[in-house]
Amino acid sequence: MPDATNSRRTLLRGAAVSLAAGIAGYAVARSSSLTQPRSRTTGANGYGPSTGGGRFLADVQQIPAEGGGLILSQALIVLVRETDGSIRGFSAVCTHQGCTVSSVQNGVIMCPCHGSQFNARTGAVVGGPAPRPLPSVPVVVRSGAVYTE
Repeated sequence: MPDATNSRRTLLRGAAVSLAAGIAGYAVARSSSLTQPRSRTTGANGYGPSTGGGRFLADVQQIPAEGGGLILSQALIVLVRETDGSIRGFSAVCTHQGCTVSSVQNGVIMCPCHGSQFNARTGAVVGGPAPRPLPSVPVVVRSGAVYTE
């Protein structure tokens, strides 16, 4: 039975090498900086700080006062101004069939395709066939200008 003994030794050696390699790999992975949480300023690719402070969208003065809004068709974002002067952003893509909303009047964001209407303060559906509210788009105001967050 020398062949069975050699096979068993080879198998045990292979198992020992695999176990040692697994332990070493685990130790390296646990101590890697890649497992640490990223800061909010880390770039999207995970390497280094974000180079931008968000993308410029509009000057605050371009956004009509309460009840109105500004549709940025290139960025597909709707900007609305709250009564306290704060700015909110929503997707300009209707949740019904993906049309771009066309106007904001009297506190209502309107889609021209099938008549969906959304609350300009919350993005909630207030009329029409849209099944979901307009998603919020995080924006920030700096020095009188609105940027994506």
